[in-house]
Amino acid sequence: MQNKSFIKDKKLNTSILIKNNYASHFIKNISKKKEKVFCVVDSKVKKYLNLNKEKNIKIISIQCGEKVKTLASYKYLAEKLIKNNINRKSTIIAIGGGTLGDLVGFVASTVLRGLEFYLIPSTLLSQVDSSIGGKNGINTIYGKNLLGTFYQPKKVLIDISILKSLPQKEIRAGYAEIIKHALINDYSFFCWLEKNSNKLIDLNKSILEKAIYKSIMIKIFYVRKDEKEILMSKNSRAMLNFGHTIGHAIESHYNYKKFNHGEAISIGMITEAKISNNLGLLSSKELERIIIHFKNCRLKIYDKILKDKLLIKKITKDKKNFFNNINFSLIDKIGSSIFYKKLDKNKVYKILQNI
Repeated sequence: MQNKSFIKDKKLNTSILIKNNYASHFIKNISKKKEKVFCVVDSKVKKYLNLNKEKNIKIISIQCGEKVKTLASYKYLAEKLIKNNINRKSTIIAIGGGTLGDLVGFVASTVLRGLEFYLIPSTLLSQVDSSIGGKNGINTIYGKNLLGTFYQPKKVLIDISILKSLPQKEIRAGYAEIIKHALINDYSFFCWLEKNSNKLIDLNKSILEKAIYKSIMIKIFYVRKDEKEILMSKNSRAMLNFGHTIGHAIESHYNYKKFNHGEAISIGMITEAKISNNLGLLSSKELERIIIHFKNCRLKIYDKILKDKLLIKKITKDKKNFFNNINFSLIDKIGSSIFYKKLDKNKVYKILQNI
């Protein structure tokens, strides 16, 4: 696999930089060209940055987690920016995990009808997934990400050195999204991950850079084809939601407390792989191979809520669904995904009872 550090996408009008120990330098370079820069930082990440000496940088520290993706947080941040005299020539930089990026992207796309913003994702999960593609938003009591916009950052900085501060639990959460990209799109990448997953989880720099680059390129492939998730085919951006229909429902059921996002998606992927197998799409041999890899990487594969009718109610709130049927992004073999339309919710419940 080729290792690259800069990805420019003219169609999406964004670029992605993969560097090491570069975040402070990146922010200072932006501040030299702008009158005002607003850095919205996860409070856990703030201590890793040296920005307080820059006169035109305003730092807003936020305690993050899924609980930050609310209308109340949106109101708080939007009004704080306006109170501090943000204008249309100002720039916003989000520095944190996926939840912060989702919130700040939504704010940036709506305050003053849209402001230039940059992303510096601070978790492996956000580096390979949520920071790429321009999706952002907040949650409601009815489900996840039901309010939001499509709005591309001007540039995304993937700074690998930030990952050293993360616990293993968070690294494995990010790895779940990496393996998802292989499962939906690239068999050879899956084989490579089977051989290199332990080095990746241990943050081997070379292996990590290659895996991040490959994941980003797979995600960009779908975003280019279907930026606003309109298609209902194998080229749909919805393919990136493999594992997420079940995973989001699990997160919502437990009010985002029992599992982090990667753990819920990991359970969701194994469950949706089993659904794929039950529908005759995925062979039992390949299903077992996937399960073995997840177990070897100590990824979560099951939770008792899967057999509860309450989960079906959560699943029906998914954004991909129409006319009370459930639309799934499933896999028909390792490295290949399909859009499975109009699966009756009663059939889904029966399948879940038998897996």
